[in-house]
Amino acid sequence: MSDSRFPKSVYGVGEEPDPRFSLANERTFLAWIRTSLALVAVGVAIEALAVPIHAVPRFIAAILFILLGLISACYAWLSWSRTERALRLARALPGLAIGTILVAGLVLAVIVVVIGMFL
Repeated sequence: MSDSRFPKSVYGVGEEPDPRFSLANERTFLAWIRTSLALVAVGVAIEALAVPIHAVPRFIAAILFILLGLISACYAWLSWSRTERALRLARALPGLAIGTILVAGLVLAVIVVVIGMFL
């Protein structure tokens, strides 16, 4: 069965972990995807709706939110595959590698929105 699953870099190594751990890893992946969709939705909403923010900061904030959404979607896949591979090889689980980038990006985007409100 493991011969036919994608990606082979994950499923082609080690032994099957307890299904509960794989399912928990999948739920975490889906949580990251929800976060990604929310960030993209905020970026689109800021630009599409009549938000009372100056045009340039509004555009910059929208781009920042959309980029953060794209980054978190890519991270969801990488994190899922790294964690699943670690589970299959009975190794320590990888840590959160993107937390600083997301927090810094969100803080920057909110600051841009606040500045745009006062221009």
